Amino acid sequence: MDKIMIVDGNSILNRAFYGLSKTASLTTSEGVHTNAVFGFINILSKYLAEEEPKYLCVAFDLKAPTFRHKEYDQYKAQRKGMPAELAEQVPIIKQVLDAMNISRVEVEGFEADDILGTISLCAQENEIEAILLTGDRDSLQLASGTTRIKLPVTRGNKTETDEYDYKKVVEKYGVIPNQLIDVKGLMGDASDNIPGVPGIGEKTALELIKKFNSIEELYENIDSVEKKGVREKLEANKELAFLCKRLAAIDRRIPDICGMSQYLRMEFDRQKLYEVFKKLEFKLFIEKFGLKDDSGSQALANMSVEYKEISSVAELADYTDLIKKSRAVTIHYHMDLSGSFIDDLCIYACEEGSVPGVLIFSSDFTSGMAIQALKEVFENKNISKYGHDLKLFIRHLKAAGIEIDGIAFDTMIAAYILEPTRSSYRISELSEDILNKAIIPAENLYDKHGKKQVQELEADSSAICATCAKVIFELVQRFTPIIKENGQEELFYDIELPLVEVLADMELWGFKIDVAGLQIFSKELDGKISVLENEIYMLAGEDFNINSPKQLGVILFEKLGLPAAKKTKTGYSTGAEVLEKLSHKHEIVHRILEYRQLMKLKSTYADGLLAVIDKSTDKIHSSFNQTVTATGRISSTEPNLQNIPIKLELGRKIRKVFIPSDKNYVLLDADYSQIELRVLAHITGDKNMSEAFNSNEDIHSTTASKVFGIPVEEVSPIMRSRAKAVNFGIVYGIGDFSLAQDIGVTRKEAKRYIDEYLDKYSGVKQYMSETVEKGKEFGYVTTIFNRRRYLPELKSSNFHMRSFGERVAMNTPIQGSAADIIKISMVKGYNELKKRKLKSRLILQVHDELIIETEKSELEEVSRLLKDCMENAVSLTVPLTVDVKHGDTWYETK
Repeated sequence: MDKIMIVDGNSILNRAFYGLSKTASLTTSEGVHTNAVFGFINILSKYLAEEEPKYLCVAFDLKAPTFRHKEYDQYKAQRKGMPAELAEQVPIIKQVLDAMNISRVEVEGFEADDILGTISLCAQENEIEAILLTGDRDSLQLASGTTRIKLPVTRGNKTETDEYDYKKVVEKYGVIPNQLIDVKGLMGDASDNIPGVPGIGEKTALELIKKFNSIEELYENIDSVEKKGVREKLEANKELAFLCKRLAAIDRRIPDICGMSQYLRMEFDRQKLYEVFKKLEFKLFIEKFGLKDDSGSQALANMSVEYKEISSVAELADYTDLIKKSRAVTIHYHMDLSGSFIDDLCIYACEEGSVPGVLIFSSDFTSGMAIQALKEVFENKNISKYGHDLKLFIRHLKAAGIEIDGIAFDTMIAAYILEPTRSSYRISELSEDILNKAIIPAENLYDKHGKKQVQELEADSSAICATCAKVIFELVQRFTPIIKENGQEELFYDIELPLVEVLADMELWGFKIDVAGLQIFSKELDGKISVLENEIYMLAGEDFNINSPKQLGVILFEKLGLPAAKKTKTGYSTGAEVLEKLSHKHEIVHRILEYRQLMKLKSTYADGLLAVIDKSTDKIHSSFNQTVTATGRISSTEPNLQNIPIKLELGRKIRKVFIPSDKNYVLLDADYSQIELRVLAHITGDKNMSEAFNSNEDIHSTTASKVFGIPVEEVSPIMRSRAKAVNFGIVYGIGDFSLAQDIGVTRKEAKRYIDEYLDKYSGVKQYMSETVEKGKEFGYVTTIFNRRRYLPELKSSNFHMRSFGERVAMNTPIQGSAADIIKISMVKGYNELKKRKLKSRLILQVHDELIIETEKSELEEVSRLLKDCMENAVSLTVPLTVDVKHGDTWYETK
């Protein structure tokens, strides 16, 4: 049997909006909200893939009143207006559906429910199965042998589906689907402001309809209603009951919408859909649907990029002198997917008429040879170098013994500074979004196996490389005045740009691992995990798969009888948050939590590190990312060294396997003391906090003294610990509920701590409110060094989104400024080591600490150097203090 899917557009859009609004702030770079549209497309795609209907349409409500409003003027009168963020997305989803060639159905005087009812009845008459996709349970009255209702629901942060057909409705409610109209007529529906019979709830309504079949038969046999109170309510509200039934009934006879052929699924208008998705910045969907800009297929030719392929050193020599005379060159390269070698290299001399775009690559003259031939150009500080994601290129130059000088611009870093929450900084996307020029993405040069596939593209790799070089130069011209206008020149030129070389050097050098020690640690974890498994089995009374949430749920909540959250289709929730709350109920829960910690240690850090060690050097070479976090913090991947555990002693022990490159070196660790609180004192100008730091007091003990109203010397360790939680929590906009959970007190007590804190540190309180207001006024907040974080969430009418925006507004200037300061320290420290020609080198940055692999004879000098660079990285109104320690392993430095 053929199928038609009929979608309740308003209902699904509404669900998508509220489903994503708590966790995602999806807006375009122009501030247009898109979360509901994004969620709608995801939901629709999921069910289309499941059902594969032949016919498809989406029904929408119109603003005009319906027949129900005319019959009952209070119908839906209690509903608030649609939030502005959602309302602006209604026309957008209609544009998307039009581009997808999906029929939209809107009929004045009727609701989407009525459209679903009419078309599903028409489908039944044409022997077509109807699938109704909606979030409204009113549609259950439409279930039949040929009509199914799919209701997307959220359970435990996952979207599941409640599906109803005729049989399922009867099983759940004990009445047939169209009797639900009578049930609703009696009990009413608060969401639609249908009053029903006062005093009659769902249970009574269902009992009455099961017995009397309909409201009409109920009133014909009113004397048979046994309960006097129920009978009197019914008798007093007869007209209201019949009115409510009419309001609850879906009208299935809308004229002129029954022709099935108009709902046949059609191919998308791929170009139109591409343009809509591009405007919405839905790069994920552009890739998912395999879309491309057909109108831009001639973009390469239109850019008129002149280039020349070089095939020998002699041929390159003719151009090298001209390149040397150029004051600036753009460098672009294509890296193979493994990142192990440069496939194509392009040099674009930026002065008009000096040199054409020069592509250096051929089967006889490799990029490696070209790099050596251009050594003088790369090391000439008088020639400015522009590029995109230059870090990897610099790393390859360093590996070839070339120290690049004169780095003047990196368009990836510039784009990140100007738009820090952007999802991608690929050249092709920046070209399209900023320059409005579509070019072939360099990523398309390789298939998923890393094999070059130029023959399948519209241009060869030479043309693509040359075009990208020209695009980079145009982006430099576009970004430069914006950076100046934003007051971000110091941030870009003095902090972020010099950091590129620092990170390249750190990646290239790597961090040595005691492989034998790591293998022993892994086996030690195996032993502890095995012991825990046996203890858990003993406490459970049977063996089971501890890693299976389903099996674990049965053991905990059925066999052992622990209190459980609501059971879902997939079983009980056994997440960490659930188990933490149960930890005092049974010893097995403690064991399971410990088991999970050890399993993560083994898989992520023990076995995970072993998998990425360079076997020739016993080093790991993590990638340090500048353009990932919105706050400006550096992140690391493959492996992520930022998350090496420190809370669990067994987790801290993993630092023992991080060692110097050889026995002549030690590890020097320099760690900022409470940098975020010091930044907070500086930014807020709070008198009490500033005095504490300037007097070298213990800020947590001082805070405890002020909050608890006792002398500092009487502050207990527990009081200091709670004050510490308040100190750091305030920076993140913590509320009484979260603070209470963190420190194990009542919400009332937690609220008192926060109130006392803000009373004693009034400057912090003023900063919090003023920062949020400035964020609302300007649309962004800034760090000390003018790093911006754009916050459209601050103007949201949705409470969760707005609260998120307020927390970010308060935290970003603090966390972002701390991130900027550590970057300044890295650049200063790196440059000073280089200037003094020391053997020691910076190898790792983790949060607020720097690690230098230090030659033993240089230990005293490097300790002073690093401490000085970090403590004097920036001038604040309170001192920055740094703790410096050294050891033969990372573990020993802490």
